Amino acid sequence: MTQQVATRSARIPRLSRFGWLMALYAENHERLTRLFGPADLAPGCYVSRCGDGLDVRLDVIAQHRYTTELRLTYAMQDPLTGEPDPSAWLRLYRDARQVEATHCYVGRRWQDVIGMFPPPAEVVGHRMRMNTFLGKWLQYLAERGHGVATLSRDAGTDVPAVRALAQD
Repeated sequence: MTQQVATRSARIPRLSRFGWLMALYAENHERLTRLFGPADLAPGCYVSRCGDGLDVRLDVIAQHRYTTELRLTYAMQDPLTGEPDPSAWLRLYRDARQVEATHCYVGRRWQDVIGMFPPPAEVVGHRMRMNTFLGKWLQYLAERGHGVATLSRDAGTDVPAVRALAQD
């Protein structure tokens, strides 16, 4: 019996950490596109209100041929920095069907977390943590009722202000 179990588990392929990260990107693509459909949105600011008092802001920074650059945040600011907190900067790859959290602001910048010249394994680990955070956040937003039906364009913020965010 134990020989059968050992042989059987040897046939199950294992994912490398990089493979796991790519799977997270694909999972986050499914969640984000189901939630807000950002590939179809024009550049600008959008707000999702579902009556829970925590409005979600989705900034479509730029639409390119194969990618969309976004920032997802709550309509709250960190009292120390004035930055939206939490905040995730995202890149949606339409052709590869993946979403990558390029960086997050949850109280600290990536340089503060892993240093200026981290080893590659540390970078992959940090990306895994950011994208796991993104996946859980997207799942939470869906459970709270956010989605395409609750998303509307925020007329108070113009597109040049959103593009200026990308240059910071």
